[in-house]
Amino acid sequence: MTTITTFLMFSGDKHGKAEEAINFYVAQFPNSRIDSIKRYGSGENEPEGTVKLANFSLSGQQLMAIDSAAPHQFNFTPSMSLFIQCETEKEIVRLFGVLAESGQVLMPLDNYGFSRSFGWVNDRFGVSWQLNLVA
Repeated sequence: MTTITTFLMFSGDKHGKAEEAINFYVAQFPNSRIDSIKRYGSGENEPEGTVKLANFSLSGQQLMAIDSAAPHQFNFTPSMSLFIQCETEKEIVRLFGVLAESGQVLMPLDNYGFSRSFGWVNDRFGVSWQLNLVA
């Protein structure tokens, strides 16, 4: 069976932040866990201790992440985001607050017509999140 997994590469000014981001995300969402983290060792092509490959889940959704010190002409972009369906006002307000902290608010929490409460942020690691109240 084919599977599809969201893959996050922490590079540029976010290089070396993969493990910090994963720990932050897992702490914010119920039913989340780190399944495995492999780190670069001494003499490998990346800085020792950075994330070679991590597998984790957020609310049951599988993700992968790496650190990459190699120069790239790209980084995270809001055109690809993680979409969160929140069940309560309390949940959306909390998640929006923690994800927006030291990040960038793209659309503040508000009623935009298509949702009575929706917000869009880039977190402090550069990952883009859309939050929608379903209730």
